[in-house]
Amino acid sequence: MLERGLASTRVADIAKATNVSGGLIHYHFATKDDLITAMLRATSETEVKRLREIIAGPGTAVQRLDRVLRYYIPSSRSDQSWILWLDAWALGVREPHVREILLELEGGWIEILAEVISEGVAKGEFFCDDPVGAAERLDGMLDGLVVRYTLHSGAMSRKRLLEHARIAATHEVGIPRSAFPA
Repeated sequence: MLERGLASTRVADIAKATNVSGGLIHYHFATKDDLITAMLRATSETEVKRLREIIAGPGTAVQRLDRVLRYYIPSSRSDQSWILWLDAWALGVREPHVREILLELEGGWIEILAEVISEGVAKGEFFCDDPVGAAERLDGMLDGLVVRYTLHSGAMSRKRLLEHARIAATHEVGIPRSAFPA
């Protein structure tokens, strides 16, 4: 699916790539849409689970927020997970079953970001009247910057993208830029 894209991949392509028969795939998934839905849902659940593990780790609210930001930003322009999600976003415009999973994933990210921000506020580390709104703005800004980073080679480095994310986060949670690592 990463080679051909979600919309262009056929069940026969998947069968060939996984060295199983198309019949076996159809035994488990009635349609290609069912297969795509299962794959995206499993990927989404894995990512949200990993994000929960990241925020459960030790550290201050700033350290936890920084770990979330660094996890969000792809390690390279060819990051397979981000390529999958970019493709899913395009497909989700027309396919309700994909859109539903994308909304679940986005909701998970926003919920976790808001949780980190709320805990920082409760501990007196952050100053934010609307943690959910701050999480929504950070999520939307990150999505846009990651699309730009992924699609426009040379337009922005990962380091610069992380710096933008940290600056935006400082504005959202009311702390100085110096609170984040250099």
